[in-house]
Amino acid sequence: MDEPSRRNVLVAGGTLGAVGALGAATPAHAGSLWTWSPRGSVAGSGRGVDPRWVWDEEADALVASLLDRGEVPGVNALLRTWTKNGQPLPAGLPADLRDFMERARRLPEWADRGRLATAVEFNEKRGLYLGVLYGFASGMMSTVIPREARAVYYSQGGADMKDRISKTAKLGYDIGSRKAYDPDGEMIVTCVKTRLVHAAVRHLLPKSPYWAKVADEEIPISQRDLMVTWHSLPTTVMKSLTAWKVPIPAAESAAFLHSWQVAAHLLGTKDEYIPASWDEADAQAEQVLKPVLAPTPEGVKLADILLNLGVAFDGTILTKPVLRAFTRFLLGDEIAEWLRIPVEPFWDRLLDVAWGPFVAVREGLLATFPRADDLYWLFDEFLRTMVLAYLSEAKPISIEIPQTNNPHY
Repeated sequence: MDEPSRRNVLVAGGTLGAVGALGAATPAHAGSLWTWSPRGSVAGSGRGVDPRWVWDEEADALVASLLDRGEVPGVNALLRTWTKNGQPLPAGLPADLRDFMERARRLPEWADRGRLATAVEFNEKRGLYLGVLYGFASGMMSTVIPREARAVYYSQGGADMKDRISKTAKLGYDIGSRKAYDPDGEMIVTCVKTRLVHAAVRHLLPKSPYWAKVADEEIPISQRDLMVTWHSLPTTVMKSLTAWKVPIPAAESAAFLHSWQVAAHLLGTKDEYIPASWDEADAQAEQVLKPVLAPTPEGVKLADILLNLGVAFDGTILTKPVLRAFTRFLLGDEIAEWLRIPVEPFWDRLLDVAWGPFVAVREGLLATFPRADDLYWLFDEFLRTMVLAYLSEAKPISIEIPQTNNPHY
């Protein structure tokens, strides 16, 4: 794969992957039983309550109160200045919000700085793969998670998908950055702000008659929903890397998982639902992710929007057929048919034949030239920055608490 092709794959991957990371996720079908044991979680214990009926009690009550008190516009204005993990919260925030955010921004006691540093090494080596998988596997998968697709479509973010995706892409960028959880990084800030957004959506979306007409739930974004989206990201990524025979040292694999465990905690997921190992993650995903995947009218529309956004970045080189082919290659024929993605004979065949050798050659270069990972990192970092600049139209990206649902519905 030459450099222009590599560049555009990462650009499109960043664009398409944006929808999933911050989205309201989807639980499994209503009839499925919750049998996953909290003994397999980072907490090691818990009540074992079906997370479909658990939300985020503290954040939900707080944000509902802020909305009812009319304080959200002022809060959003103040929080635009809070961008770094170690930065003090801005003066003037309501006392109850300040107290909550001071608690919410703390890393969990089980967070391991050494493993988070090792995760940076993993991200530096695997940036290209992560960009492709976050975009074409995780991002496009979100459109066949029915409750996620509907929540995205009918909430405020659905009114301007490019703006919404720019905010979502920020999470994927921040967790992959070298300073993700450091004081001068931004991942903690992004997670806490996203947690507030989720609480607002839980309060607002049930008031939408359009969403209520198609929804099979009364309150969106349960704890089970959060874990479904979580599995569409790190669990799906690691399965693909394993299938591609990418050699990953055990310490780096565990560190990558750990970075996402910390993210889940900061996003408001209770520790008893966060898998402690890849084996536990795979077991939980089998129960909550695989059974839910299905097409919806909203998901089909969102998929088309995402594909068009990817093309819009550089339609002269990375065409829609290429994006479609990558989606089919990574998610399979069934999901591609659900999304009404046509077969692309040339590109489909090329990916089937060439991707494995490309991975093998790239891994060979990493093993042969010790400094190759630094060059890959610099190149991938440049592309990630380009993606965010394009999506945000070169404006600062500010994740803000919504005050309405999609005004078009």
